[in-house]
Amino acid sequence: MFNRREKTAARIDTLIGRTASVLGDIEFAGGLHVDGRITGNVQVAAGATASLSVSEHGIIEGSVEATQVVVNGTVNGDIRAAERVILGARARVRGDVSYGVIEMAMGAEISGKLMPSGAAAVGEASAGAAAAGQAGPGAS
Repeated sequence: MFNRREKTAARIDTLIGRTASVLGDIEFAGGLHVDGRITGNVQVAAGATASLSVSEHGIIEGSVEATQVVVNGTVNGDIRAAERVILGARARVRGDVSYGVIEMAMGAEISGKLMPSGAAAVGEASAGAAAAGQAGPGAS
């Protein structure tokens, strides 16, 4: 009744198996689960929503961009998630993490910056308001 997490299973459309190794960039839609190794960038296809999950055995050597990202393994690169990032206890991230909402388990490690995705938009709006205020009432 008071459980914060939804009990829906994550959809997996593409699986990179534990013994698989991919060299090159991946563009995907839907759900991608990584048990193996990817050496390259992983990103959502234009206009699509996508979720990425990296198991405790999974390794990504490159940047990651998806709607939702769940990491229990290793990501050596930046992570950009439009909605949510969930880092499990065995997550190891070496790069900056940009997120809408973040959840971290005790034991997760991040070597980089944590940046809420709304912060840049708020900063730009503040700078625009300040610039408009500097023009003054007499400026035309």
